[in-house]
Amino acid sequence: MIERFYLKNYLSFDEVELNLSSGLVVFTGPSGSGKSILMNSILASLGTTSCEASLCESSVTWSINGEELGIENEDINVFKHIKKGNSRYFVNNQTLSKKAISELASDYLRHLSLKDYSDFENDNLLTILDARIAIKSKTILTLKEQYEQNYVEYVDAKKELERLEEEEKKIVELKEFTAFEIKKIADVNPSMDEDEELSQIKKELSKKEKVLETLGSAMEIFNSEHLVSSALDMLDVESSFFDDAMNELRSHFDTAQERFSALEDVNIEEVLNRIEEISSLKRRYGSIEDALAYKDQKEQELLKYENIEIAKSELEERCKRLLKSTNELAEEISLLRQNAIKPFEESLNKYLKSLYLRDATVSLEKIPFSSLGIDKVTILLNATELSKVSTGEFNRLRLAILALKSESMTKNGGILMLDEIDANLSGEESMSVAKVLKKLSKYFQIFVISHQPQLTSMGDQHFLVYKDGTISKTKELTFTEKIDEIARIISGENISLEAKKFAQELLEAEK
Repeated sequence: MIERFYLKNYLSFDEVELNLSSGLVVFTGPSGSGKSILMNSILASLGTTSCEASLCESSVTWSINGEELGIENEDINVFKHIKKGNSRYFVNNQTLSKKAISELASDYLRHLSLKDYSDFENDNLLTILDARIAIKSKTILTLKEQYEQNYVEYVDAKKELERLEEEEKKIVELKEFTAFEIKKIADVNPSMDEDEELSQIKKELSKKEKVLETLGSAMEIFNSEHLVSSALDMLDVESSFFDDAMNELRSHFDTAQERFSALEDVNIEEVLNRIEEISSLKRRYGSIEDALAYKDQKEQELLKYENIEIAKSELEERCKRLLKSTNELAEEISLLRQNAIKPFEESLNKYLKSLYLRDATVSLEKIPFSSLGIDKVTILLNATELSKVSTGEFNRLRLAILALKSESMTKNGGILMLDEIDANLSGEESMSVAKVLKKLSKYFQIFVISHQPQLTSMGDQHFLVYKDGTISKTKELTFTEKIDEIARIISGENISLEAKKFAQELLEAEK
């Protein structure tokens, strides 16, 4: 509920502070006193509309969900609109956009003076119908829980199946492309570090003839080896160091000759072609390692494409099972709703009769299943579509729907704001509206502007809006003051004794 409202500098208002109670809060006063201005400023503080007030502020007891906006919930949350040049909006002194403020408030606030069809949307009507069924049997709650779980699983499986089917349309092309990519690498069939080995072979082949020619000349040193050994002996020098050096030299020369002899059968053109093949892969994939990794990836993809038929077949079977069980649950729920739709219509028409409205026809028709099942509730007022009924009839029908909803409510439903809902109604019609609002006030905090004594007398809290010169002011009325105000509504500024007596009778009837 709104616990406190504060307004400063808005049109004819200088300053207003309202300490509000739960239940039915009524605003009355002479025409032009500022009642609609005051109502508009309350809505503006919650981002529902705009106004030019310097400040309008509502302190609410709602448990708001502002985590995504970085707002911590308080015991009392303060919504504020400040106008200094530009409009600025705050919740608990944190700046927010008007849209964000409005979305936070929308979970708790409903302005019924607008022709809003949300009360007649299928999900709302089904929720009311199911709640009425659940009062007598909890079976529907179990069935709905199972249905919702099945429905979500079916939708997910269906989406995955559609994805596979789209993929399947392209699978021939994908398989050909993937096989082609694999073949390009497989045909080269590179091994790790092969490029380095080929570079070394190319390098050796390029210097083979020159090295062999130099080796041939250098081998002459061994022809003089015995002369060096003899000279060392004559000099009494130990010749082992020379022998070791010559042996090591001979080993290096022999190894070189063997290595170059092994290159005799190597075709230089083949080496160069192989180097070009490896270089081409490296240019495309970055390295031999990357090329081999890409080949492995494509082989896995090809395996997946080849297995898609199996996956699709399994998914089709799962979808079939889920569709069958979902439809069976939907039919069970629908049967319960079919049995309850007539009592629903009868209860609605009792409220409509008390509101002096024509009977409504409520029908339940089958539709393609959705998260709500396979049912659609349609309401016609005396066989007339709701878009064609008058605003007065529409709003009273909404009250009847809300009254039906309240029968199964277990917690406070938030705030309803109504602007002159009893305007242009007869006394009987006004009293019928007042009685429905009084019933709803057990579950909602209701703000209403009234020009009729019947609704005014039902108020749990009554504020008079009046002019003091050019300044609009408000005053919470005592019981005695309520009598005078209701009498004024009945007879005008010249209050008669009969009007006061009738006003007192109305108020005492509600005590």
